[in-house]
Amino acid sequence: MPSISNKGRNMPESPIRKLVPFAEAAVKKGKKIYQLNIGQPDIETPKAALDAVKNNNIDVLSYSHSAGFESYRTKLAKYYRKNDIPVDALDIIITTGGSEALLFAMGSITDPGDEVIIPEPFYANYNGFATASGVQIVPIKGSIEDNFSLPPISEFEKLITDKTKAILLCNPGNPTGYLYTREEIQQLADLALKHDLFIVADEVYREFAYDGVKHHSIMSIPGLEQNAIMVDSVSKRYSMCGARIGCLVSKNKEVMIAAMKFAQARLSPPTFAQIAAEAALDTPDEYFEDVNKEYTERRNLLIEGLEQIPGVKVAKPKGAFYCIAELPIDNADKFAQWLLEEFQHNGETVMVAPANGFYSTPNTGMNQVRIAYVLKKENLEKAIEILKIALEEYNK
Repeated sequence: MPSISNKGRNMPESPIRKLVPFAEAAVKKGKKIYQLNIGQPDIETPKAALDAVKNNNIDVLSYSHSAGFESYRTKLAKYYRKNDIPVDALDIIITTGGSEALLFAMGSITDPGDEVIIPEPFYANYNGFATASGVQIVPIKGSIEDNFSLPPISEFEKLITDKTKAILLCNPGNPTGYLYTREEIQQLADLALKHDLFIVADEVYREFAYDGVKHHSIMSIPGLEQNAIMVDSVSKRYSMCGARIGCLVSKNKEVMIAAMKFAQARLSPPTFAQIAAEAALDTPDEYFEDVNKEYTERRNLLIEGLEQIPGVKVAKPKGAFYCIAELPIDNADKFAQWLLEEFQHNGETVMVAPANGFYSTPNTGMNQVRIAYVLKKENLEKAIEILKIALEEYNK
């Protein structure tokens, strides 16, 4: 029998989605599941985006330009400039989600065997993108004790070799919710310039910044234009995960020429989804003010609730809508599966994402979970109570 590739064998499972079969089985048995495992917002998608698709009278659903609609890229550039990101339409390639933008970035700046330094824990699919690109992730570990802030720059410098091509970060962070300060972004920029590296910044949670703290884009650092690559998406910003529209942004023309070849190879991003994404840019600022207020309240409720559970340690996020919690257990994979297969409280249970899949260092984060606070407050309260009861029963 023919064999599959080593790349196929080595592709990691999603720590977020690998428990889905157990959840489906639990639902069939009549259990209600509070899903804390996946970053699917329950906030309504802006009406303008949905109406733009519903009311469209396209006769032929044709390809778009490989870089995406010029009208959308022009409008998107205006949005970025409003957010202190000085780019033009030619600096943007529309992609099928932020995931494709990350794959285009890795394909454009790395060769098989090259290394990318990433603060961990990090978005789990970075492991998959690196495997698909033949790239070696070099992790630098953050600590729950200091809310997963940026490790010392001296520690980054120790990891740089002649194979290092880039530093990749998510800001605000998934899964930690950490929001990098201007000083931290500048430190990374200085390091990239010193060693002639790229910085790839995944900024899909830009709007979700709390407690009056401002998001600072890697694209706003003067002098870093040739080193900075930004990945973005409408998925979380406008609660449009199913649209699968993202973008790759850089002032580096050589990077964009290379990325355009990848864009041409997949022909074009989806037409209707671009129509929705372009319309979403007309969303008023009040939408984000209301959403941030809601997420701030949810975060506060979650963190306060978790801190009251004996043995639980949690990092307080400043952005996005995730946190990492350390639980009084030995193995989060087993615990998460047990929650779905064996545990129930009044016919209800919770689903969490084991955090070890958000690390590339083996056997790290084994007692940690990522929790997404994307549920309404009353459901979050119920989920916290169920988690507390579950931990008591699990540790008997």
